[in-house]
Amino acid sequence: MLEKQKRKELLILNVLKNAEIPLTSMRIAEELKLLGHDMSERTVRLYLTRLDADGLTASNGKKGHQITEKGVSEFDLAKIFERVGFLSAKIDRMTYQMNFDLNTTSGTVVINVTIVEPEQFAKNIPYISKVYADGYAMGHLMTFLGPGESLGHISVPEGMIGVGTVCSITLNGVLLKHGIPTISRFGGLLELQDRTPTRFVEIIMYDGTSIDPLEIFIRSGMTNYMGAIQTGNGRIGASFREFPAESRELVIQLAEKLKRVGLGGLARIGRPGQTILDIPVNEGRIGAIIIGGLNPVSILEENGVRAYSRALAGLIDFSRLFRYDEMANRIKDYLS
Repeated sequence: MLEKQKRKELLILNVLKNAEIPLTSMRIAEELKLLGHDMSERTVRLYLTRLDADGLTASNGKKGHQITEKGVSEFDLAKIFERVGFLSAKIDRMTYQMNFDLNTTSGTVVINVTIVEPEQFAKNIPYISKVYADGYAMGHLMTFLGPGESLGHISVPEGMIGVGTVCSITLNGVLLKHGIPTISRFGGLLELQDRTPTRFVEIIMYDGTSIDPLEIFIRSGMTNYMGAIQTGNGRIGASFREFPAESRELVIQLAEKLKRVGLGGLARIGRPGQTILDIPVNEGRIGAIIIGGLNPVSILEENGVRAYSRALAGLIDFSRLFRYDEMANRIKDYLS
């Protein structure tokens, strides 16, 4: 549903972006029909109300609506983030491609990238730091990408910064290098009570979506990181993985080593065939809950900051990462 809503917003922005004059909702509906998209005038009006509120379009009275500079930026960035294929296939591909060596702490790891204005990011550093400090992040490392810098298919626009957070798929890659295959089942929203995980309130299976579940939850306002860091009661991103039952002790050992080098993210691990938070586990396997890699930057949306996040954005050398408590000093290089 949320994915469908986003596509309709982008269709309307596309029509307005290509128009030289403001367009009424009726005219937009006509243009969409010509492009093969059947959307009623009433539906267009409803979406325009939301787009106006977000500052992506502006009303010119009876003349109609036109796209704003912010709307053009939103559309261009959204097109950058488009990708084809199910997420499960991309997870497998990037798990295989990363070459991080846990013993030498060298090589590449998988990161997520969030595009945001540096000034807006700087204002929220205290909250982002608290997400890391409270253990709601994939370790305690991160990185910055400056304007013009590229990673995979993403290029950071002028006036923006790319915030790189370690993707939880990095754990899959490390385990694979030690002979442990991982099944990534779903991403979801994990409810916390008194800082303790109690249940998954929403889940999206990886083999049924082309968009990372946490990206969807973030944009839909379903997270509650502020509650998590302020009272210990909230909803954060997490995922569910399965490993061969015989690998349990080695998984725990490797997870501890990852934690020591700043890449920890294993929140809970079960026993063979044991359910975790009422999630059933396949025979001969163990289940585990992994902290979401996008969690630190997800709090930006909760505070009204327009940010554009992409999970599994690409591979980056481990040497590029720094501790989260350095971000306040490092962001100064990008502030105008």
